[in-house]
Amino acid sequence: MMSPRRRKEIQTTPPSSDWVSGPVCSSELSAQRHIINSHLENFVSSQHFAPSLSLFLNCSYCVHVIYIYIYSTHVLLPVVGDMNYMAEEAEMVNFVDEIDGGATAGVEDVEANEYDLLTKATDTSSEQARNGQDIQGIPWERLNITREKYRLTRLEQYKNYENIPLSGEAVDKECKQMEKGGYYYEFFHNTRSVKPTIFHFQLRNLVWATSKHDVYLVSNFSVMHWSSMSGTLSEVINFAGHVAPSEKHAGSLLEGFTQTPISTIAVKDNFLVAGGLRGELTCKRLDKQGVSFCTRTTYDDNAITNAIEIYDGMRGGIKFITSNNDCGLREYDLETFQLLNHFCFPWPVNHASMSPDCRLMTVVGDNLDGLLVDSQSGKTVSTVEGHSDYSFASAWHPDGRVFATGNQDKTCRLWDIRKLSSPTVILKGNLGAVRSIRFSSDGQFMFVAEPADFVHVYSTRDDYRKRQEIDFFGEISGVALSPDDESLSIGIWDRTYASLLQYNKRHEYGYLDSYL
Repeated sequence: MMSPRRRKEIQTTPPSSDWVSGPVCSSELSAQRHIINSHLENFVSSQHFAPSLSLFLNCSYCVHVIYIYIYSTHVLLPVVGDMNYMAEEAEMVNFVDEIDGGATAGVEDVEANEYDLLTKATDTSSEQARNGQDIQGIPWERLNITREKYRLTRLEQYKNYENIPLSGEAVDKECKQMEKGGYYYEFFHNTRSVKPTIFHFQLRNLVWATSKHDVYLVSNFSVMHWSSMSGTLSEVINFAGHVAPSEKHAGSLLEGFTQTPISTIAVKDNFLVAGGLRGELTCKRLDKQGVSFCTRTTYDDNAITNAIEIYDGMRGGIKFITSNNDCGLREYDLETFQLLNHFCFPWPVNHASMSPDCRLMTVVGDNLDGLLVDSQSGKTVSTVEGHSDYSFASAWHPDGRVFATGNQDKTCRLWDIRKLSSPTVILKGNLGAVRSIRFSSDGQFMFVAEPADFVHVYSTRDDYRKRQEIDFFGEISGVALSPDDESLSIGIWDRTYASLLQYNKRHEYGYLDSYL
């Protein structure tokens, strides 16, 4: 993962009440735009972190939304020392250019009550979606832009983050997308009361499911539990304050942590493990009160916990591995919380995944190549070459012969361990980097998430040549598949339309099935 950059200072004084009340008359716009521009020039963030902003470019509240977005984002950014871990290279000036340019030319102002209607939080059911309502509740009929036109605008203007310049453009010329037309999961519900968030723009493993009704996710400084069965949202751990272990284990930091920005989580069976931006690890048994174990994997200045994976060990027991920015990969016993292995690599490790038989690991990070590593010795067994940027995702097919890697060059590549000289399949995304990959437990489907707007479901039985494209608007905080593969949950981070999308697996029953 990229090294953090120096934080650029911007004004932290909240906007006055005049800024956020009532429509803006045209005579005030130029002065307010000048103020916004002065903030934008010092605010380093990616254009793609404001999906809701463009939706409101055609109303008089766009200036308010932009200012509030900048202020609120700045307040919520996790700051370690003087480092801003949410910073990106591209600036948001283009949005103001759109306001000053043709995007809003000749558009009538929207009244205050109209703005309230546009942003009112309401859920969307499968029945409402079948009747034509937008799955996210976006009232396109009230906006001066159609969904289709806005989608084209997003595809044209979205800026993919790259550590290697033009890596995505090179892939665009070489690769073609697989055929759409698969229909494997159908929309079930969109829950607006659930508000997923992201602390680091490159790390998107912040949503997990333990059943089709139970989803765990990160929302600001809290890990939350959403039960679709009871319709309740509850807090599991609040990292905004002081978190300390209630059990005593060797190596545990009894003093715990304070104000821990959570960069990644993993949940499996009855365990939750959360990793922080400063190398923090917090382990909790979901059937017990309190936290079981706290430790700091490293005191290195560049200590971000990039990914965590929980798995069943080769000789029994539950284990987990952590991928860190200090170039380390660590294996822990999740029942005793003891460190079992610590392997070091020449570059920051962004993600690692264990093979089904627990003999091999895929390791990817701030390097063009991926590694196949012996899980016991940590020695590199083989190197896979083909990506043109840094990778942030990996996953194994349940058969143990195929694994996938996801990269900022906008591709997911499939590799067969019996022939690693080249990828067997190259799958290209629409907008940006492949941030997370999941295989269904039966191996029939692979789920590939871009940083925003798209999750692709590939049929492995069709050799990945047929896919379902799940299309929405907003940054993806994570994708989670229930253990029985029946439910797919997608966390959407957006200042206006943040929500949790749920899709259910489609089943086709034959005539005789009705008698069984």
